[in-house]
Amino acid sequence: MHPFRLYGTRYNRNLILAQNSFPMREWHVKHMEKTVVKYVGGLAPNASAWEKKNHKRYVSFSNICRQIDYDIKHGVTNEQVVSFLNKVRHDTSFSKVRGNDGSLDRLTEVEKHFHETVSSLGGKKRRRELLLQ
Repeated sequence: MHPFRLYGTRYNRNLILAQNSFPMREWHVKHMEKTVVKYVGGLAPNASAWEKKNHKRYVSFSNICRQIDYDIKHGVTNEQVVSFLNKVRHDTSFSKVRGNDGSLDRLTEVEKHFHETVSSLGGKKRRRELLLQ
């Protein structure tokens, strides 16, 4: 059998396809946004027992960071995460999310984690900032 024949189909070895490194980047951006809003918003006061159980199981700081890190691995940039966290803090469309008890503390916690991540990736720029302090 010819090396470029497989089940009666010919393949052109000169065909070059453009690689899409992150084919679901937009989905991961949306997932990161939903994850942040879910964590910062917290649990509703009138939540059912099922919602309370799932919130306790899946919505912890470590789980949220792990999910966001997974999204970063699949195409979301650290700058997108930080800018969305800024948007949640300052945009009026998220005022209902910020109004929940403890939401600003949770938002500060996530911001602190990802600001440290971004600044640790800075390289020369980060070293220069440390020297100037």
